[in-house]
Amino acid sequence: MRLRVAVKTTSTCLALWLVCATAIAAEKVCLIKIDGAIGPATASYISRSLDEARAQNAQCLIIQLNTPGGLLDSTQTIVQSFLGSPVPVVVYVAPTGATATSAGCFITVAASVAAMAPATTIGAAHPVTLGGNPTGGEQKPDDTMKQKLENFSVSYIETIAARRHHNVEWAKSAVKESASISAEKALELKVIDLIAVDLTELLKQLNGRVVDGKTLKTAGAEVAEIKMSASERVFQRLWRPEVMFILMLIAMYGIIGEMTTPGAILPGVVGAIALVLALYMAAILPVNVTGLVLIAFAVMLFIFDVYAPTHGVLTVGGIISFLIGSLMLFNRADPLFRLSLSYIIPATLVTAAFFVFVIGKGLRAQLLPIKAGAETLIGKTVTALTAIDSNGGRTFVEGEYWNAVSDTPIEKDEAVEIAAVQGLTLKVKTKGE
Repeated sequence: MRLRVAVKTTSTCLALWLVCATAIAAEKVCLIKIDGAIGPATASYISRSLDEARAQNAQCLIIQLNTPGGLLDSTQTIVQSFLGSPVPVVVYVAPTGATATSAGCFITVAASVAAMAPATTIGAAHPVTLGGNPTGGEQKPDDTMKQKLENFSVSYIETIAARRHHNVEWAKSAVKESASISAEKALELKVIDLIAVDLTELLKQLNGRVVDGKTLKTAGAEVAEIKMSASERVFQRLWRPEVMFILMLIAMYGIIGEMTTPGAILPGVVGAIALVLALYMAAILPVNVTGLVLIAFAVMLFIFDVYAPTHGVLTVGGIISFLIGSLMLFNRADPLFRLSLSYIIPATLVTAAFFVFVIGKGLRAQLLPIKAGAETLIGKTVTALTAIDSNGGRTFVEGEYWNAVSDTPIEKDEAVEIAAVQGLTLKVKTKGE
């Protein structure tokens, strides 16, 4: 009897243990990692990850973030997805040394729970725009637009911080004054909710926290990482000023190469594809129209110098125009969109060499005298094999017999000069006529 009771007790304990273990193992947390600029691919990745986290009934979605900033449109899309998500969103600025600046500051403040690793920073959310008035003085339209964008950014981050119960005043200073603080200071000022050394400690601190009426159960939860899709990875790598600049050069080389050597086909196809991609990226990246115009003007100068005997003056002007246009193509005030001189200077030299040595020689070759074909017969002196008049005759030229006609009668064996080629008939005239 005692043995039977002991067995029943053991079985009951084992069953309870299995139920508890199963319940604990059933909890899941989704994780994504963002390391780089915030753009359309990032917004798409986060939106898809939120849907997957909801489908997997995850306790929360943790976003491990390290970014220098990004586009305002993409940031707004991400923030809207956070605020409308039924799954709690935890933004974790990590690993050690990571930053959440500019767009990253907006994203962190908008999270359900904002966390940072030690020795990380957040802030510097002041919007940077193209243009401006560097000389001071009376305010110009560019300054007005800049002020409008700053006012919008201040009100936007203020609304987000108030919604998530984060420090509103500091959030406003991050936009107005580009304030930037460490993780420890951010926790002290209540900009973030907690500091965690690693993901394991983060899950422990999240456990039992009530977020939007839901108590998180993250202690010992399974972490399921959601990877970027192939298309998202490709576009994330392509979404850079350097890539657009290179695509623009390929499009220019390919299309102009096809125009100067018709029938090559491959340069035209490659150039057209690069042009479409460059135009698509130009609609996303903050491109300065003045820079594009200067680059187009440089191309015109390179081509004109092929035809005009300017002894290289137009080529020098084209090099200068291309260099200035490349410098102005993107906003150099913002490190995120700054096109490095290590790209600009080699591109300028390669472009100048391309037009001078490749396109220039191709166009000059088209202007050379014809050296083959029927047109080369004009002006040559031959002997009439038969009498030639308006009704016709025969002559022998370079190993071939030709029909010949002449407005004035020509005797047999008389020297004649070829005046024109009309199909398979030569029009001749007496020598010296």
